[in-house]
Amino acid sequence: MGFKISVIEGDGIGPEIMKATIKVLELLNEKQGLGLEFKHVDAGDKAKEKYGEPLPNTSFEVIRNSHCCLKGPIGETAGSVIVPLRMKLDLYANIRPAVTLPSIASLFKDVDILIVRENTEGLYKGIEDKTDEYAFSVRVITRKKTERIAEEAYWRAAKRKRKVTVVHKANVLASCRLFREVCLEVSRRHPEIQTNELYVDNAAYQLIKNPLQFDVILVSNMFGDILSDEAAAVVGSLGLCPAANIGERFAIFEPVHGSAPDIPKEYGNPTAMMLAAKMMLEWLGEKHGEKKLFKAAQIIWKSICDVLREKKVRTPDIGGNSRTEEFASEVMGKISLYV
Repeated sequence: MGFKISVIEGDGIGPEIMKATIKVLELLNEKQGLGLEFKHVDAGDKAKEKYGEPLPNTSFEVIRNSHCCLKGPIGETAGSVIVPLRMKLDLYANIRPAVTLPSIASLFKDVDILIVRENTEGLYKGIEDKTDEYAFSVRVITRKKTERIAEEAYWRAAKRKRKVTVVHKANVLASCRLFREVCLEVSRRHPEIQTNELYVDNAAYQLIKNPLQFDVILVSNMFGDILSDEAAAVVGSLGLCPAANIGERFAIFEPVHGSAPDIPKEYGNPTAMMLAAKMMLEWLGEKHGEKKLFKAAQIIWKSICDVLREKKVRTPDIGGNSRTEEFASEVMGKISLYV
C-alpha cells in the first residue's frame, strides 16, 4: 500500500530539520519498502510573502487529500497555519511525549510523560476581539469534546502505567469546572486506571519538583501548550520533543518547538522532527495494519538513541557544535546497521 505524505517545511530551522528527516524516511523507504510518497506544500511565513496568506487553499487541499501531514515549525504565522488545520480537520487530540533520552543532561532521569491535550477548543477557539481600550478571548469548553479527549487519555494510559492526572483550574474558572466534571465521569468508566487531579499552577510546580510522578497528563488546550514546553525543559531541550495532532481520519506530526529564528538554521536539532516522523509511522501502521511501519519507527528510535548515547555528534542545544546535516548523517549510518 502507498501512503501520500504532505510536507510543510516550515520557517527558520524548519527546512533544514525537515530535509534531514526526509532523508531518514527516504532511506527507510528504500530499504524497507514503506510506500511513502512525499508532496511538499507551501505554508507559513514564506507562503504569506508569496501568496498573501500563510495557508493557501491549494496547500490545504493537498494536505486534506493526503494520508497525513509532516509539518515543520512555522514562524510568525504559526497560529494562522496549525490552528486552522486543527480546527478544519478536527484534529482533536494533541499528543506530546516528554521522555529523557540517552546521555542528555536533564533535571531527572527516567522521565516518561505523555501529555494528552484537547486541541480544538479552549482559548484557542478564536472567539475574541481587541480595541484600543479592551480585548477579550472566550474560553470554550464543551462536554462532547472534553469527553472525547478524556477517552483518548484513558485509552493511552491503559497501554502505559495506568495513571491519569487531570489538570485544570476548577477553583477559579467555570469552564474548568465542566472540564473536571466530565473528565472524572470518564474516569469512573475506567476503574482499573488510577486518576488524580491537580490545579494547573501546582501541576507546573510538580513537573519541576517531581516529574516521575506523572504518566498521562489530561489537559485543556492552552494549559497543555504551556505544560508541554515545560516538560520539554525537564527532559533537556525543546529540540527533543515531538507532537501529534490526531483526528478520526487524519493526523499532522510536528516538533513541539518553534522556528528558532535566533539560531543559525544549519544548527537546528532535528531530533524532535525525526521523532515526529516516528510517531507518524506508528500512526499509519496502526491505522492501516502495516507492521513494517512499526518496525521502521523503532529503527528511527534506536538509531537516534545510539547517536545520542555515543555523544560524538550533537547540536548546540544539547551541548555540542554539530550541524543538522551531520546529525542526520550519523542517524542514517545507524539505520543502515538495522535494515
